[in-house]
Amino acid sequence: MNDDLAIIILAAGSSSRLGQSKQLLKIDNEILLARSCRLAHEVSKNSFVVLGANYQMHRQAIHEFSVEIVENKNWQLGMGNSLKAGINYVLSNKSNLNAILVMVCDQPLLTSAHLQQLIEISNSTVQAIISSSYKGVLGVPAIFKKKLFDELLLIPDDIGARKIIQNKKDEVMAVEFAGGEIDLDTPADVKFFLG
Repeated sequence: MNDDLAIIILAAGSSSRLGQSKQLLKIDNEILLARSCRLAHEVSKNSFVVLGANYQMHRQAIHEFSVEIVENKNWQLGMGNSLKAGINYVLSNKSNLNAILVMVCDQPLLTSAHLQQLIEISNSTVQAIISSSYKGVLGVPAIFKKKLFDELLLIPDDIGARKIIQNKKDEVMAVEFAGGEIDLDTPADVKFFLG
């Protein structure tokens, strides 16, 4: 396991379009937030979860996982704000990091094998970003190397990491993630996914 890489799971949102906590949605008898923590822990001992809305409920749901929890009290400002809260916390606690892997908790087809593939490619390329690719889109999960940490900390509060990926396409190594476009933002998304 890489000691110089940390995983940040973004799970601070209120799931307003879904009408219930997406973090607590159960897929195959496992809630999405717990699943994300398990996948992260399978590939890195440095795993952090950014929580915000429904903080106590979400924290309780993952109490058995050895992940560090970052509370973002400004979560309503947007995903970029939560990402920056996570990065600031991680960098203040882990001084030897060379890369950060950013993931979200609502990609139900994500596997630890895909995360491991991103890490292995990151270790063998000079590219600054190793991004998942799905349906012609570059996005998370994605690894950002140390040279981009300062830039990540300058993103607007309401914009996620995808913007940096799009702006730096010449520095990106893309890794295919079949089904990565499937996320669970609305009741229709959940109904379609569950069939």
